[in-house]
Amino acid sequence: MDGMHYEGNIIRPPSEADSVILQVTVGCSHNKCAFCGTYKGERFKIKDEAVIDHDIRYAAKHLSFLRRVFLADGDALVIPRSKLMWIFTRIREEMPWIQRVGLYGNAKSILRKTPDELAQLKGLGLGIVYLGLESGDPEVLRDIHKGASPEKMIDAARRVREAGIKLSVTALLGIAGRARSLEHARATGRVLSAMDPNYVGVLSLMVLPNTEIGQKVRAGEFEVLEPLELLRELREMLASTEMSRGLFLANHASNYLPIKVKMPADRGRAIDQIDRALAGQIGLKPEWLRGL
Repeated sequence: MDGMHYEGNIIRPPSEADSVILQVTVGCSHNKCAFCGTYKGERFKIKDEAVIDHDIRYAAKHLSFLRRVFLADGDALVIPRSKLMWIFTRIREEMPWIQRVGLYGNAKSILRKTPDELAQLKGLGLGIVYLGLESGDPEVLRDIHKGASPEKMIDAARRVREAGIKLSVTALLGIAGRARSLEHARATGRVLSAMDPNYVGVLSLMVLPNTEIGQKVRAGEFEVLEPLELLRELREMLASTEMSRGLFLANHASNYLPIKVKMPADRGRAIDQIDRALAGQIGLKPEWLRGL
């Protein structure tokens, strides 16, 4: 077959829109998160070297105008060290013009890599790791089956940053439901502060019917937050987040009020903007304009 080989749902961070999407795994090695329906029914596997090699050569020939590569699917960092090194080496051999390779990593797979292994990957072109924190509240992390404690998330973040690799962390508004909303927001801000990533991407929970949270909503066991409650949560999260530099972004399509904050300088101004929206002085995005 000519062309790139893709299986199942392919997802990528918004910032990788202009990247070669090289699928090296199918599905997600964890695949237990209560809010995620992306890989339901998908058995995780690492793709064959022959298929990966074909796709790298195809991209080198037909996509040479792109300067970045994103390794899909949900957790490419789980690939054993020798095979991962081979993938990065082949990208470098066939596409020497590539300026950055990015991938998703979860806390477990990051901590399985030694600092030396991460430094080697950095030397071969790994420029950014995307880590889904979702919440800094240990109770919420347990409830959504994230598979890592706040401490493990912080350790993983530090390991990435100490290797000189950029770190982008996602957090989810609404994931705690109504009862723990503000605890979740403050705890997430504290954990983000300790992680001190280059980028924070805040998304709003979109309830999908094929997920555990979707079932809980139908059963009346999980309360979905209203737009102003999500905004209050965002305000608390931002007010609790201390970053030495970098961007705090809540401009994803799922959010009601798009904000982009250069940390730490813009934080006060962004909190004022959220306060104005909470007071009804700034309009929110209508429901039909929101999307994943």
